[in-house]
Amino acid sequence: MNIAVVILNWNGRALLEKFLPSVVKFSSEATIYVADNASTDTSVSFISENFPTIKIIQNTSNGGYAKGYNDALANLSEALLVLLNSDVEVTENWLTPMIRAFNNDNSLVAAQPKILDYNHKDTFEYAGAAGGFIDAFAYPYCRGRIFNAIEKDSGQYNDEAVIFWASGACLFVRNEAFKAINGFDEDFFAHQEEIDLCWRLQAKGGVIKYIGSSSIYHVGGATLSSANPQKTFYNFRNTLLALVKNVKGSGVWGIILIRLILDAVAAFQFAFQGKFRHSFAVLRAHLSFYGYLPKFLIKRANTSSKLKYYDVKSIVFKHFINKIYNFKEL
Repeated sequence: MNIAVVILNWNGRALLEKFLPSVVKFSSEATIYVADNASTDTSVSFISENFPTIKIIQNTSNGGYAKGYNDALANLSEALLVLLNSDVEVTENWLTPMIRAFNNDNSLVAAQPKILDYNHKDTFEYAGAAGGFIDAFAYPYCRGRIFNAIEKDSGQYNDEAVIFWASGACLFVRNEAFKAINGFDEDFFAHQEEIDLCWRLQAKGGVIKYIGSSSIYHVGGATLSSANPQKTFYNFRNTLLALVKNVKGSGVWGIILIRLILDAVAAFQFAFQGKFRHSFAVLRAHLSFYGYLPKFLIKRANTSSKLKYYDVKSIVFKHFINKIYNFKEL
């Protein structure tokens, strides 16, 4: 199986210097690409001078994660695409179990490896951990991470499992399946676009898996820190957009109403903590959501699947009321 490892970059020379060596060393099975989102630093010249085997794809603008990858992948022909964050250290033989999984299961359209914290290597990393799920209100959680309760890796997820979403930090996806659904929804720009992608892949009958015999180390927040209110904005807005777009039936409006109320509670909590910019980001997210709503109602009309998308009704209730901090307790 031909495989392409594609790293999206925007003004990330320092990250490329630090993490490209491991990718080059341990990815001999793949063609490695760096897709540059119109950087203004010396990223591109650094790659050309120091990593001549890496192919550079030059995007004409910074369209964020979604458009950046859509543009970068448009002309690639490899059967398996690996979308890899620039702040990831890969491990020896990380590709082998993933390639085997795709070769053995034609229904498998996307997958992720075990994602551990680069700075605490015995601990799962927030963005993906051991595979993702969402509850009825589209709050994401993972095997190994529920909100900010993050588990240590003791081998409890050294398995393979069907999941709802695979992390965009290290997303393996069949090229044919990716292009059949027109890739990422560029209106998401960044954050939660991989959840929407996996949702649509499953609506077409595809399977998403976690493959625990492959592992990587992810810094997390290197391009947009959790302390940045813009991250809060995208996460809150894009969750609402994903619900409107992908949940069929009139019941979605009740779900969105409850989600809006929960978001308001979160905004007040941010304000109580003195995080006023984050509180305002929630308000901006709602205003942006209303602005995008007419467009997403059209997208909703073109969504035919009634895919069952959750097992846990409210992860908020399970975690904050029932005090569940470990995925296996759900």
